Amino acid sequence: GVTIVGVTFTGPAANAAWIEAEGFQYEVWQDEARDLAVYYGAAKNRRAAYPDRVTRVLDAQGTLVLEYNDVNVGTSPADVLEDVTLLFGPAATP
Repeated sequence: GVTIVGVTFTGPAANAAWIEAEGFQYEVWQDEARDLAVYYGAAKNRRAAYPDRVTRVLDAQGTLVLEYNDVNVGTSPADVLEDVTLLFGPAATP
């Protein structure tokens, strides 16, 4: 199946109210050093104040298979799940 992980610079504790209000049903990881953001292109460098909203889909081996750079929070989740279903089959999505 698919595992969804959100990543933020400030971490889940600082964003607990926002995470709860949004109803996120997945883990949110902290990337205070901005390592993941820089590696996956959500930040140009480690001095970035905020990450860009991007989506990266990795396969079970950790290989990057899909990239979304212009994320629209209203439509992107459904679009990504549709693409993941096409790529990995219906059993991959919840």
